This record gives sequence, C-alpha cells and structure tokens, in this order.
Amino acid sequence: MKLSYPLILASASPRRHQFMRALGLPFNIHTADIDETPHPQESPSALVRRLSQEKAQAVSKDHPQALVIAADTIVVLDDAILGKPTSPAHAKEMLTRLRDRKHSVYSAITLTGPENNVEYTVLNQSIVSMRPCTNAQIDAYIATGDPMDKAGAYAIQHPDFAPVARLNGCYAGVMGLPLTDLADALAAYGIVIESIGQRCADVTGQACCVME
Repeated sequence: MKLSYPLILASASPRRHQFMRALGLPFNIHTADIDETPHPQESPSALVRRLSQEKAQAVSKDHPQALVIAADTIVVLDDAILGKPTSPAHAKEMLTRLRDRKHSVYSAITLTGPENNVEYTVLNQSIVSMRPCTNAQIDAYIATGDPMDKAGAYAIQHPDFAPVARLNGCYAGVMGLPLTDLADALAAYGIVIESIGQRCADVTGQACCVME
C-alpha cells in the first residue's frame, strides 16, 4: 500500500516492530524519551493512555508531516503497577508475586496525524492468569535475560517459560501492540488493513480473539 505521508513507530520494542512488519506497511522507527513516572493518584488506564499520547506527541514534534504510532503497556497486580524490572532480583520479585494469580495487562495505542491535527487513542485490557511456576523455573527464565525489557518481567510468548495458564483478552495486546485495535485506528486515517486476524495470528501463533 502506498501512503500519502510517512509512517513512524515511536518504539524500540522488537515485538512491536514485528507486529508492524506484519501489516505490510513501510515505516520508520524513532523512539521517544519521556518521563514515565506515574502521576499521584493516576489510575493504570489513565497512565498507559497518557504515556502512549506523550510518546506520540514527542516524536510528532520532530516529524510533523508523519503519522506517528506510539504504544505503552503496563501490568497491574493488586492495584500496583509493574513496569520493567530494574534488576534480576526485581524481576524475581515480580514473577514471584504474579505466579498462580490473575493480573491485568493494559496496552494503549496513540496515533498522531500529520501537522498534529488529529489524535486517536485506543485502550486494550486483558486479564491474565499466570501458572504456578516454581522458584527454579523463575530463576532459569531470569537467567535468559528475557524479562528485563518487559512490563511485569515476562513475555507471554516465551516458549520455554510459557508463563500463562489462561488469557481473557488479546494475546497481541499482552505482547505490547493489539493489532486489531491498531488496524481500527489506522482506518480512521484512511489506511485499510486486510486480513488483520490472520496477520495477527501469523505473529502470535494464536487465533485472533477479535476476528476468530
């Protein structure tokens, strides 16, 4: 598909890059450096929406002629926001708290249009039940280094750790970019993505919960 303006993904996440490539659209990557500290009394849904918006706006300032896509993902357990771990010990603390329990994963996407004249934000929430993994399994997973760049210190798609017992929601959203929501947002800018359910399944290896 030929676009009438450049498309930019404001994320360094390899998972989001993979999802964007699945759309078959040309895009560039420019990351945003923002303060991700929660505001006092800010709810998880408000936080994740605000961070996705601030990322999109920060990149759009330098690229006003582009359509900028930004996203943010957080894990919430007992009203506590679990971001990316700061150390292996922090990752173990998170995973120990999460195991054999339910938690929420929020992913927000913001699109900021050319000249900042249009902004579109969508929020996705999933409920995840983590399996009752052992201390040894947690330690082995942390030793791979995989948890260190992920909210909640885990990747739902990791084949060996396989952390999730049950998912009520969007697999792609838990990975960091709910693709059907992104397709809906792109449609608001006249960009239509065909076969979005299959494209999502090709990346996740799971049937799309929205399009199935």
